[in-house]
Amino acid sequence: MTAPLRTTCPYCGVGCGVLVTPDGRGGASVKGDPDHPANFGRLCSKGTALGETLGLDQRTLTPLIGGQAGSWDTALDLVASRFADSIRDHGPDSVAFYLSGQMLTEDYYAANKLIKGYIGTANVDTNSRLCMASSVAGHKRAFGSDTVPGTYEDIEEADLVVLVGSNLAWCHPVLYQRLAAAKQARGTKVVVIDPRRTATCDGADLHLALAPGSDAALFNAVLVALADRGAVDQSYVAQHVSGFDDALAAARTSDPAITGLAVDDLDLFLDWFVTTERVVTIYSQGINQSSSGTDKVNAILNCHLATGRIGRPGMGPLSVTGQPNAMGGREVGGMANTLACHLEIENPAHRRGVQAFWQSPAMPDTSGLKAVDLFQAAGEGRIKALWIIHTNPAVSMPDADAVASAIKACDFVVVSDVTRTDTTRLADVILPATVWGEKSGTVTNSDRTISRQRAFLPAPGQARDDWRMIADVAARMGWGDAFDWADPAAVFAEYAQLSGVAGDLGGDFDISGLAQVDYDTLPPTRWPVSAGKTGGRFFANGGFYTPDARAHMLPITPRPPATRTGARYPFRLNTGRVRDHWHTMTRTALAPRLNQHIAEPYLEIHPVDAADLGLAPATLACVSSPTGQAILRVAITDRVQQGQVFAPMHWTGDTAPTGRIDAVVAAVTDPVSGQPESKATVVAIKALNPAWYGFAVSAGPITPDATYWARARHAGGWRCELAGQTPPADWESYARALFNLPDATCLSVIDAKRGTYRLALMAEGRTLAALFIAPDPVQLARGHVADQVGQAGAALLAGRPGAGMPDPGPTVCACLNIGLHTITAAIAAQNLTSVAQIGAALQAGTNCGSCRPELAALLGQRLEAAE
Repeated sequence: MTAPLRTTCPYCGVGCGVLVTPDGRGGASVKGDPDHPANFGRLCSKGTALGETLGLDQRTLTPLIGGQAGSWDTALDLVASRFADSIRDHGPDSVAFYLSGQMLTEDYYAANKLIKGYIGTANVDTNSRLCMASSVAGHKRAFGSDTVPGTYEDIEEADLVVLVGSNLAWCHPVLYQRLAAAKQARGTKVVVIDPRRTATCDGADLHLALAPGSDAALFNAVLVALADRGAVDQSYVAQHVSGFDDALAAARTSDPAITGLAVDDLDLFLDWFVTTERVVTIYSQGINQSSSGTDKVNAILNCHLATGRIGRPGMGPLSVTGQPNAMGGREVGGMANTLACHLEIENPAHRRGVQAFWQSPAMPDTSGLKAVDLFQAAGEGRIKALWIIHTNPAVSMPDADAVASAIKACDFVVVSDVTRTDTTRLADVILPATVWGEKSGTVTNSDRTISRQRAFLPAPGQARDDWRMIADVAARMGWGDAFDWADPAAVFAEYAQLSGVAGDLGGDFDISGLAQVDYDTLPPTRWPVSAGKTGGRFFANGGFYTPDARAHMLPITPRPPATRTGARYPFRLNTGRVRDHWHTMTRTALAPRLNQHIAEPYLEIHPVDAADLGLAPATLACVSSPTGQAILRVAITDRVQQGQVFAPMHWTGDTAPTGRIDAVVAAVTDPVSGQPESKATVVAIKALNPAWYGFAVSAGPITPDATYWARARHAGGWRCELAGQTPPADWESYARALFNLPDATCLSVIDAKRGTYRLALMAEGRTLAALFIAPDPVQLARGHVADQVGQAGAALLAGRPGAGMPDPGPTVCACLNIGLHTITAAIAAQNLTSVAQIGAALQAGTNCGSCRPELAALLGQRLEAAE
């Protein structure tokens, strides 16, 4: 039997280790690595399903030029010549790269060396600008460097963990499980600060549902309480901090009432924070994705600096990142305002050091265009050639429709990716890249641990590694000697050597001790790794990277979201992730079980608001803003407050074209970090009121023609939600076209008076596809119906299992594929009263645990019904 190979999960910034055992047929089994320090064997639902995403379906396997297959030589020659022509005719600032936290560090390094050191422009940014740029800016303002002070172990050693703008249970489930275990073992208090009640709140001792955008006011109140109640570490501040008096004076002018919190809740939180030394503050997109995100970060850092609660076990701020290599991108200078190894473009000594090491012909002396500005420049014709690598900005950027138009308008666009996306469809050249399992390199997680991704599958077709295609273009532009790497190990060794230059210049990022490491066997390693320091925490004893070696506390004046609600746009839109999906679903949508929990885009809206708008559960709503609109399924819930709504950001032109929520999000950015405000767009909402609703299942692809549709893979085929404004003249003809089955036998059950139609298309006695139509949202057992595709007979037209046939219901536990009805039946039959008992009976919730809040909610509903 083949021994498992150690590699790293390609999803979030937790950086979990996985053990992979190839099956010899292009697939593999995947389980958590018990020896990796990030997860100790735990995996979330997405990581658990990685083996289901390894097929070649929808992969791009050959270079495409103008939509036609071409050779690598032709494609690379074209890319190099078009970039060179633009540089010659319009200067180096006429070209740009847009990169991604999906790239490995070696790929990132190659791209930044080419564009900054050889092309000579800083017009290179990354989709990490959308998720953690405010954290970078806040770190640099306070610490003088983009340094994460603490480690994951601090979560387990803290007495109070404050989660700010972080749905850790769904977005970083393995860290959440580490926190839950600490809470159970040592009584750790947990506070969640979030306008929305998320799954994370179910494990909290206190949920502070503050007003959107008021985080800085809350942490200013913390700073004032720390000062007034004698919790400031006067010695630490005197020795290591500047700006305390100004920061405190500004905090005293801030009104905590703007948070909208109840006085008792605010006082309890302040009491816990003031009296608890071991405090970890974990923050994520709810802080970063704001027009004042950098100020919010610094308001948090001020509290830890004032108390000296930083760099010691169980205390400090911890920014958790959303992508597998967002940190690696920060380290290589993947952003428009940085150089490699945490050095600064606008620092002459740093520029000289990097340029001398690279022996490069050029080096920009000012920051380049950040993401929003970069695409605006492309749309205006100032960017003539654009290279996009492993990201889908036509969906994920704010004002996404304008971004798609800008990409389409750009003179020359090349996209490196693994599958067709909304963005690749706009490209002049598509370069087929290797994907997780086929490529080799390193990634860095949220607590500075560098881990190896290792290849266990051959590259299919003509797919190539990103560093290789970048080096090939560089060679065609005349710089082959500088990019003459034999493999990723050589790229990493060069990068590690350059970090020694950064260390000599006084920087924090130094992994020069890894320059001669055995790359193939490199274990998970937390940086720095140098003669001066290895691993560990930062700043317990000062040693900041500012000119005076002191941390800087900043005076923070809270600012509300950039746009105001009003009669035309009265609601505040919050966006985010769901439990089982990832970014724009190019990987997770391949795993049928990950589509079963939430299969379509939706809008969470408070019951009072829904009633005022005439919205019923499961109907459709049109959400509009000054930039665009989306159509979403209505989910009526008190998880959101009145006047606020929430929608997930994963759906695309391939999966739900009207569900592209970032078309609605305004392109408003933080003036310091350039990060867009994705949590507070103003919107209007109205009922769509379609003439008909539909649900379709098929063994083959479904090609919808409808006002609204959202499709997802199911085991053995596809499922699709539909709705339309005008019924077709003939539903059978519509169904045949929908499924592309013109010659199939059609069986139907029609009640024209009620407006319901059920049609099954069959061949040789087996159901190939089925369509269900009703004037209201279609009610049936969706999982059961989808499972019947390919079976003999047309029993699925009943829409429900027959006598003696169990219906597991919608999936709750995606890791183990356990449905709602299975769980509720077990609760009733076995009189289960705890989540642990459900786990013992069914195994639900025993893997990643991200479904445990839903299990608890099901128990709560049963208890309420019994009262």
